[in-house]
Amino acid sequence: MGSPKRAADTLGIEVDESHPQFVTALARGLAILRCFEHGAPQLGNQEIARRTGLPKPTVSRLTFTLASLGYLNYSASLEKYALGIRVLALGHAYMKGTDIVGLARPLMLELAEYAKGAVMIAGWASAQMILLDICQGDPDFHLKLEAGSRVPHGATALGRAYLAALPMEGFESALAGLEKDCAAASWPQVRDGIIRARKDYEQYGFCFSYGDWSPDVFAVGVPIIAADRSRILSLNCSGRISVTTRDKLIHDFGPRLVALRNRLFEMTGGRF
Repeated sequence: MGSPKRAADTLGIEVDESHPQFVTALARGLAILRCFEHGAPQLGNQEIARRTGLPKPTVSRLTFTLASLGYLNYSASLEKYALGIRVLALGHAYMKGTDIVGLARPLMLELAEYAKGAVMIAGWASAQMILLDICQGDPDFHLKLEAGSRVPHGATALGRAYLAALPMEGFESALAGLEKDCAAASWPQVRDGIIRARKDYEQYGFCFSYGDWSPDVFAVGVPIIAADRSRILSLNCSGRISVTTRDKLIHDFGPRLVALRNRLFEMTGGRF
């Protein structure tokens, strides 16, 4: 029999509750934790049910279980839940086990200062990228982002770099998933940008975002792929359009970002 293949063959491939390996109860519990991602400090079962689309009795059982395990805290006076300390422990464990972020930071800061812009490293999380770190190189150009911030796949150099590095099956599956989360009127333009970025990656070794996410910002992005192809992270370099021209991205910042990526791969041996 054997177990289903994982690693590179499953990167970017959307799965749902019909998959034989999918545990629905676990997915629902994690969906409840995600309700707190956008700064909601406390939520009651009714609001959680509304946000997740789950029946309130199911939410009540899951929030009770999560609180019992320390992933939620319950306030009896407010009859609401907040994230528990064990969620922070998981995030800390992740960062401790990801040496590449600490190794990348001085290299990212050097490039950010050279480019007078921002350099970021991010990982895939469903329909968005989550920033693992950001280095700002110009006090007059300061992106309002920090570690943990989310940015979209389709319009950013970070997201496009991730998508460009996917094997074809994963790429097509990721596109299908992104289309579900995108407004129908916007999808053709978003899709065209992603397809163009994949072609740019094949031609240049990096891809671009020319004001597609923020109209005042141009950016270049590259993926860094683990040696066993089980994981992809993305790096980008972005700056004001008055300084970060297309020519600069192609002939200067892009090659420097590729060199940074290659240096990180050497330092980690491709294990991250």
